[in-house]
Amino acid sequence: MVGFSIVIATLIGIPLGVLLVITRPGHIFEQRFIYQIANTIINIIRSVPFIILLFALIPFTKLVSGTFIGVEGAIVPLVVYASPYIARLMESALLEVDAGLIEAFQAMGATRRQIIFNVMLKEARPALILSLTIALIGLIDATAMAGIIGAGGLGNLAYRYGFQRWETLVMIFTVIILIILVQIFQTLGNRIARAMRKD
Repeated sequence: MVGFSIVIATLIGIPLGVLLVITRPGHIFEQRFIYQIANTIINIIRSVPFIILLFALIPFTKLVSGTFIGVEGAIVPLVVYASPYIARLMESALLEVDAGLIEAFQAMGATRRQIIFNVMLKEARPALILSLTIALIGLIDATAMAGIIGAGGLGNLAYRYGFQRWETLVMIFTVIILIILVQIFQTLGNRIARAMRKD
């Protein structure tokens, strides 16, 4: 559930993040109208808590996956939830790229495509990895809530046994596993980002 969701959300979120950066005023492909639309849509989706989004998207989820329960029913809202989040993180990472470097490549006649792939995305790799790590941890949190719709996983375990049956040990066990998962992914993300900075 986390794996499929993070891959699809990343494939949507990175292009959205790039779009937010290059179309903003004063950048390489300034398009105020496109920027305002993308910015507004992302802000609207990000302002809705996941648990509300989960139920609000039921008709769309059924249309896409054929069901709104189980793992299949959870992936669609997870992707919709994570994509704008990743896009905003990508935007922040890409805005850290030195503007002088972009201008230098423009002066040498580089195309927009070359600037995006050879300058912006390449220079921002460590920040992009850390951003995806943050998004992955946020997605793990969201999948725990997806247990309410029978999506399985730790959320379902915590809800069915920890909450409904008041089994404290199950709840403690679930929290410990979540903490361990977050620590593993954060450490891995930090190491990959550190290795990229040395390249």
